[in-house]
Amino acid sequence: MATVELTKDTFEETIVNNDTVIVDFWAEWCGPCKQFAPTFEKVSAEHPEIVFAKVDTEDQQELAGYFNIRSIPTLMIFRDQIGIYSQPGALPEPALRDLIDQAMALDMEAVREEVEAEHDHDHSHQSQ
Repeated sequence: MATVELTKDTFEETIVNNDTVIVDFWAEWCGPCKQFAPTFEKVSAEHPEIVFAKVDTEDQQELAGYFNIRSIPTLMIFRDQIGIYSQPGALPEPALRDLIDQAMALDMEAVREEVEAEHDHDHSHQSQ
């Protein structure tokens, strides 16, 4: 599957409607982003079950701001609408493949429990 361009209008529905979404925050002027793009495309073709998405940070400054993107490229991975990974830096192909394998192998039940526990934890602090 080819990579899809996300905008602030399509971002949320893409995350909501797909189990796994990998987002590449990039910009036209960024050398490492351009070097990373073919790798991202190539690996996307090997994973039809994953949405590979790109966000142009120049064009989509609101999204970049919302996710606090400080340097690009930044990769984010969402599973079941939970952000499970966010790191700046272009990855070599083997590292990207490895990252995807790890993301797909994650036990999302455990992740959800962790998120809920953190959520509950936050609330217990507020009540004091």
